[in-house]
Amino acid sequence: MAETNFLTYKGKPLVRKGNEIYYGDMSEKFVVKFVILSSKKDGKLEIADKVSVELLDSNTDKPAKDRVIKSSTKDDLFTALDLGFTWLERELKK
Repeated sequence: MAETNFLTYKGKPLVRKGNEIYYGDMSEKFVVKFVILSSKKDGKLEIADKVSVELLDSNTDKPAKDRVIKSSTKDDLFTALDLGFTWLERELKK
């Protein structure tokens, strides 16, 4: 069986597909979804300047709208990651 290595942030998997980034382990009760809503050029780099953050129930049998526990929009990816990490840790400790 092939081993898959994920990028991690504070010990949890971070997976990107297009403008969506998922943070957390799907075997746990909650994960965080980030959507890069807009970005700006900084030299040759694209920098996210508006990011949607959603704390989701990881049960994919539920309808998408019922899976959203909390949501917010932040002005940069680092702030969004920090908020998502905080939400996830709090919910997983309950």
